[in-house]
Amino acid sequence: MPPVLAFRDVARSYRTAGGELPVLRGISGEVPAGRAVAITGRSGSGKSTLLHLAAGIDAPDSGEVLLLGRSLGRLSDRDRTLARREGIGLVFQFFHLLPHLTAEENVLVPALVAGDPPGPARARARSLLARVGLGGRGGDPVQKLSGGEMQRVALCRALLRRPTLLLADEPTGNLDEASGQVVMELLLEVAREEGSALVYVTHSRELAAAADEVWTLHAGRLEAARSGGAAPVAG
Repeated sequence: MPPVLAFRDVARSYRTAGGELPVLRGISGEVPAGRAVAITGRSGSGKSTLLHLAAGIDAPDSGEVLLLGRSLGRLSDRDRTLARREGIGLVFQFFHLLPHLTAEENVLVPALVAGDPPGPARARARSLLARVGLGGRGGDPVQKLSGGEMQRVALCRALLRRPTLLLADEPTGNLDEASGQVVMELLLEVAREEGSALVYVTHSRELAAAADEVWTLHAGRLEAARSGGAAPVAG
């Protein structure tokens, strides 16, 4: 089986008023199923760009990004969107929940977009909400939830369709320390139980150490990957 996610000598630059700005240079690495990789580095080192490339939201200038052996850059826009819908779950720093919907309705959004049968999707949503300690809150408007609870709803939404790859961009960056630890533990635990490959961006050394492997970006290049602790986040 190919790795869930692979980067093959990936480079990405952006055009600025001063000329080309290299952001990523010669990035190579793999993420197998069931493994968690943390991406660290200073601001501007290319962490979010790497995540956008993994999601097929952005495309490299050279090299390849492969999802289960398929080059995302060789897919049409439509097929890339379908690949993202079918195989990738996204968790963002600022939740991106729909304020006029309940917690359960927010979790169900990916199933509605994909046209999944409503019965199994609703059962899955309720099971996930119960798994993250929100079993009795599915009918609540999301505005009534705390930041940590909203991020747990966002995690359930990302997991709803059983993605092969789970991508999280600073998933605890908008939370207090205690809430962030709870969310990170849930993210790692549920992703491993579901068998998803997980890639998450974080500035926290402690949160990075909970991954199986840590990738550190410096000046657009990937330093030698190192093993993480693969242990629960300390409380």
